[in-house]
Amino acid sequence: MQITLEYGRFGLSAEIPDANLVKVLNLSPAEPVADPNAAIEHAIRNPIGTRSLTELAQGKRDACIVICDVTRPVPNKTLLPPILAALTEAGIPREKVTILIATGTHRPNEGAELEGMIGKEIAETCRIVNHVCTDKEAMQYLGTTDRGTPVNLNRAYCTADLKLTVGLIEPHFMAGYSGGRKLIMPGIAAMETVQAWHSPKFLEHPNATNGIVKDNPVHEESLTIARMRPPDMIVDVTLNQQNEITGIFAGDLWEAWRAGVAFAEKHVRVPLPEQVDIIITTCAGAPLDATFYQAIKGMVGALPVVKPGGSVIIAASCSEGVGSAGFSKALTDIEDMGVFIDAIQQPDWTFIPEQWQIEEFGRVVLRNDVYLVCDGIPRERHPDLFVQAASSVEDAVAKSLTKYGPDATIAVIPKGPYVIPYVSASMA
Repeated sequence: MQITLEYGRFGLSAEIPDANLVKVLNLSPAEPVADPNAAIEHAIRNPIGTRSLTELAQGKRDACIVICDVTRPVPNKTLLPPILAALTEAGIPREKVTILIATGTHRPNEGAELEGMIGKEIAETCRIVNHVCTDKEAMQYLGTTDRGTPVNLNRAYCTADLKLTVGLIEPHFMAGYSGGRKLIMPGIAAMETVQAWHSPKFLEHPNATNGIVKDNPVHEESLTIARMRPPDMIVDVTLNQQNEITGIFAGDLWEAWRAGVAFAEKHVRVPLPEQVDIIITTCAGAPLDATFYQAIKGMVGALPVVKPGGSVIIAASCSEGVGSAGFSKALTDIEDMGVFIDAIQQPDWTFIPEQWQIEEFGRVVLRNDVYLVCDGIPRERHPDLFVQAASSVEDAVAKSLTKYGPDATIAVIPKGPYVIPYVSASMA
């Protein structure tokens, strides 16, 4: 069977043996909103759990709008103009609006990339700030949470008279779902805050995973921190398989986000009758699969439906390579992943750059064989990344079938981490 995987900007076609293929796991169909412009205007005028945006903005001197960075396909060019129009109507002109890019610990978004995210006109008329998590002068200290996390958030947001976030609700491999509170934490948090939140005491909890919100300490701490300086309104969207807007959820930090999650859950959970020997997945293509760092999300998300000891085949373009210099060095310096995972949980361990992503990656490589299909990282480097090189998806499948036998079972997740796969006993 010929299957097109989300890969880079243009996709990747792969031939999967029909005799072995159990299922292709796609998002459940969701109709796009008929008129996105009208839908966003309606959402901000009739929000969930709070007053309209125009009412909230009345009498405010300035505004800060927090948006996702380039790793999220948020349709900002559709969402931002009606929001800015509402602010202007309420008396906040463009020159008093700061658009703060929630980079978390990622690189800044500038130039043509920035214009591609928000449009040339907005880029030229609003103040644009890229969050830099290591810039201590740009942070404001808000205290320490009950779980011991020191909270430093971007000052441009904290001091704004009106605070908004614009994001995307999708499965998240640590926090259950993205959007809402995650635009604040980790989106505009200082490095030391992110490190504390991404420590093993949070990540090793069994509920710190895809699709789980209840009793998930990663989610709970993120929400706690966001509530220390809550946005006046959030605007979150859900997207379908074609990245079209299927829902817009504007309003209160918790109520609007919870409504969006309830909608998303109906479309992102996809069952299999049992675990398979081989799972083929992606990191959902551009912009998310630009680095190996991000591709780890696709691998981790596939674990529930692949047998321990089976193969995870990840197709990700990695057009920008491994990731940040700190992450790349930290990963390639590790000689034994099991020893590393044990070490980071010891009280005398010194935190290293982006170790949380390596910790999540360890769940995969200590359990399964991993084959990487990509154009952006030379194959001779793959062993340093704890993965096996494959020239194509077909090559990785052939190698896996040699190991597991000609009757080995295969499942495919073309859109990677945007799908939550699970084993359903009712299908067996």
